[in-house]
Amino acid sequence: MDVVVKIASFLVVLGVLVTFHELGHYLVARWCGVKVLRFSVGFGHIVWSRRLGRDRTEFAISALPLGGYVKMADEREGDVAPEDLPRTFNRASVWRRIAIVAAGPIANLLLAVLLYAGMFVAGVPGHKPVLSAPPAGSPAATAAIAAGDRVTSVDGIAVGSFQDLRWRLLEASGRDRVEVEVETSGGAQATRVLSLAGLSAGDWEGAFMQKLGLSADFGPPVIEEAVAGKPAARAGLEAGDRILEIDGEAVRSPADVATRTNAKPGAEVVFRVERRGARIDVPLVPEAVESGGRRVGIAGVRLKVDPEIAKGLATTVRYGPLAALAEGARKTWELSVFTVKMLGRVLTGEASVKNISGPITLADYAGQSAQAGMLVFVGYLALISISLGVLNLLPVPLLDGGQLLYYFAEIVRGRPLSDRAFELGQRIGMAVLAALMALALFNDFSRLL
Repeated sequence: MDVVVKIASFLVVLGVLVTFHELGHYLVARWCGVKVLRFSVGFGHIVWSRRLGRDRTEFAISALPLGGYVKMADEREGDVAPEDLPRTFNRASVWRRIAIVAAGPIANLLLAVLLYAGMFVAGVPGHKPVLSAPPAGSPAATAAIAAGDRVTSVDGIAVGSFQDLRWRLLEASGRDRVEVEVETSGGAQATRVLSLAGLSAGDWEGAFMQKLGLSADFGPPVIEEAVAGKPAARAGLEAGDRILEIDGEAVRSPADVATRTNAKPGAEVVFRVERRGARIDVPLVPEAVESGGRRVGIAGVRLKVDPEIAKGLATTVRYGPLAALAEGARKTWELSVFTVKMLGRVLTGEASVKNISGPITLADYAGQSAQAGMLVFVGYLALISISLGVLNLLPVPLLDGGQLLYYFAEIVRGRPLSDRAFELGQRIGMAVLAALMALALFNDFSRLL
């Protein structure tokens, strides 16, 4: 059933994104006076089609769902009836051709704006950016961030939830520091300078919030299960135990427990827990395991947050319709810029090529987001729509960005590129895309195995 949900969710994501992308091409082609012969969602064999409109455009669904296309009247691709010659794509002005080609990726970015705007009108649930005490020696501790501090902004940009805080810091990756405005537990306003210089590229791809010493204050976490055979169960920890301290340091979230146990592989730590009104100390030795190329300690507990405390920290980020559109546009722009930066880091070796995902990983995430709820799924759809829009604008032949590169070269030269240059570009583009797809599939299967 889980596999069915993932496949169905992935097909919905593909169907929506491809339809909007091709709809952008189609509508602008019609607006520019170019005749559209076929609008297809998918490639290959046509499994369903209908002819509609004055031009009898064929709207089709094809067998291979990984993409789509809009076929226009074009003398380079076949015979064109004499009455349709003025409406061929190849005879359209270069600026009209640019508009038609660019419309697909732009449609994906506009879709993301609308999806995010809809989410902000409905209200995005989260939790208040109230922080627990940072571990000694962490960047947060060095910055004098303390338990109970509520983050109000990062570098002057307002923060409404812990998720906002995480995004603002991720967006600042590569910088040496950020200024964090906080409201202390006593109600005072303060500015903290948080150093980011100690984090490597690999840290930013993993649990960077833990590396910075930042975790949400959820109150003492409760053990939901002590996994049989693991250190916590062997030491006598039980379901229902409330973890108050580890090695004398207060813990205020499941992330705090993970941070402190991860840092002590094979070394004894002491859990102070509350059990049926009594406080007891339980020593245990976290199991040493390899994770992300380093040794970390694992206690073997599944934790949950006290529902009453979580309710008090819950918040909803909501805007009116116009403000939601503006916020959706801002978020789309920020994520687009971040996507380009990440691609640049992959190309320069600053980020791992393991970040490149293929259809298997995308289907997995689509299924997980669908099972997590409609808002999460819509957010995932918006994120992938941005990725599709940005990737299609890359100057790689066979992509829309490659076509745009040809047309801008035509503007500079004053005449179109030769057929030989066009053919060479297509071959290069095909090789690049084939290599990227092979890498993406390799990463997919590596994650599975």
